Amino acid sequence: MTAPKIFGIAGWKNSGKTGLAVRLVTEFTRRGYRISTIKHAHHDFDIDKVGADSYRHRQAGAHEVTIVSGTRYAIMHELRGAPEPEFEEILARLAPCDLVLIEGYKREPIPKIEARRLEAANREPLAPSDPHICAIAADHAVTDTALPVFDLDDTGAIADFIADIVGLEQPRL
Repeated sequence: MTAPKIFGIAGWKNSGKTGLAVRLVTEFTRRGYRISTIKHAHHDFDIDKVGADSYRHRQAGAHEVTIVSGTRYAIMHELRGAPEPEFEEILARLAPCDLVLIEGYKREPIPKIEARRLEAANREPLAPSDPHICAIAADHAVTDTALPVFDLDDTGAIADFIADIVGLEQPRL
């Protein structure tokens, strides 16, 4: 099996990463591609509700809990003190697809676009110290770079750029 095509969206908190990721998933899906995503969280999170059966299974000590229905399934894996899995391990768990969009994981050596917004808490540019950033998407003028710069909301142009960078072939419809 060939490795999936991957492209990242990096940036500081409130830089517009999630909005851009959602718009790109919508755009690529509209174009007929099968897209998967990986989102890295820097904080404790829970996708389960207190009191739900699956929550009770995890609280009881289950290593993995899988919830399955006719419309979707989810597998929750409790680390129970083990280290966070490596990026490649998470990538390997995904089903085959045309493109995996990565939100976060700003230090991974993958091609990525840097999202920048004036409202971001930290506006220190990532691109100067990350050779894997191949473009910038911003809600303001960016003039201190030789990289391509996109308007943060120009989803079509950003999708075209990503497709070109990763060598995304036209989907078979």
